[in-house]
Amino acid sequence: MVCFRLTPVPGLELVLLCLVLGAARSYALELNLTNSEKATCLYAKWQMNFTIQYETTNKTNKTVTISDLGSVTYNGSSCGDDHNGPKIAVQFRSGFSWIVNFTKKAPNYFIDSILFSYNTSDNTAFPDAKDKGIVTVGDSVAVRIPLNDIFRCNSLLTYENDDVVQHYWSILVQAFVQNGTVSRKEFLCEEDKSSTTVAPIIHTTVPSPTTTPTPKEKPEVGNYSVSKGNSTCLLATMGLQLNITQDKVASVININPNTTGFTGSCQPKTAQLRLNNSVIKYLDFVFAVKNENRFYLKEVNASIDLANGSVFSIANTSLSYWDAPLGSSYMCNKEQTVSVSGTFQINTFGLRVQPFNVKEGVYSTAQDCSADDDNFLVPIAVGAALAGVLILVLLAYFIGLKRHHAGYEQF
Repeated sequence: MVCFRLTPVPGLELVLLCLVLGAARSYALELNLTNSEKATCLYAKWQMNFTIQYETTNKTNKTVTISDLGSVTYNGSSCGDDHNGPKIAVQFRSGFSWIVNFTKKAPNYFIDSILFSYNTSDNTAFPDAKDKGIVTVGDSVAVRIPLNDIFRCNSLLTYENDDVVQHYWSILVQAFVQNGTVSRKEFLCEEDKSSTTVAPIIHTTVPSPTTTPTPKEKPEVGNYSVSKGNSTCLLATMGLQLNITQDKVASVININPNTTGFTGSCQPKTAQLRLNNSVIKYLDFVFAVKNENRFYLKEVNASIDLANGSVFSIANTSLSYWDAPLGSSYMCNKEQTVSVSGTFQINTFGLRVQPFNVKEGVYSTAQDCSADDDNFLVPIAVGAALAGVLILVLLAYFIGLKRHHAGYEQF
């Protein structure tokens, strides 16, 4: 946990703010904003990332995901006054900013709008960008919340505007806090209201720094889907076994699909499936399109409560698994392992996924993972055949040479 004190805004005081860092670029932001009387006027805790598409100098489109915010400041955050409502202002990286505005109309208050700005002049974030400068996108979200309630949304919220997709989750926020006391009465987002109430999952924990225990039974295969409007846009069938190592303790979690909720989102170039239950705060599978004609698993993000009371958080945005042509599904009945990091692996059983171009809510023709094995065996077979031919040629040469030599001796 990294803690620092912000520069006070005139007439206001910002209390100590802590940025909680998870493993591998997984960030949670927490803000407790106080007024001149040191009473809390706004409280917020949330996680977010951004997927941005931009044009390169060679006239191709490139997509980047901003999940590592780097050094963060909060200049401009305020409790509001008679003329302006409260707002949260976040600055990060080089020229990036994020602002959320709140308004009030009794008996409710509103998360009114979100402004996100990014800087394509940042060559680290946007290599070879054709256009340089600050780009700002705005979203009018108009989330209505009863006054004196705190808004909670553990589910994934997605806003798409132009070339930017914004993801928010694990949200806890209250503006217009009364009498300096953050409310305990929660107002849930619609996505959380529809999530399944789940029971705890049994953990298997062993004191081993290098090995991961494996349950005797395979996980049950579950069916998951994501809809956009009235149509199914993502299908997934899989049994999932999570292998986690933290503080030299290895844990295995078999996900029970009967006690697991799921949400997600579908965009033209990306799709996301999120699983959650009483132990798994979120487990995200993010798919992307490459070369305009194939899809693959690009990203996995997770935050999981472990049996010892600790929280394991991780994100990897540069994976390359489950590759298949657009318009088809990817299938693998045998056990596979998705290695997210050295401390987190996901074993899959009975896998089939189709994150794009789902027709009438059913899977399209599948590309089987055995094709990958066949592609691997072909060069081996060719090499073995060539080696055999070479051996035969050498044998024929030496036999002919020996007969030629024997002919000279007889003469």
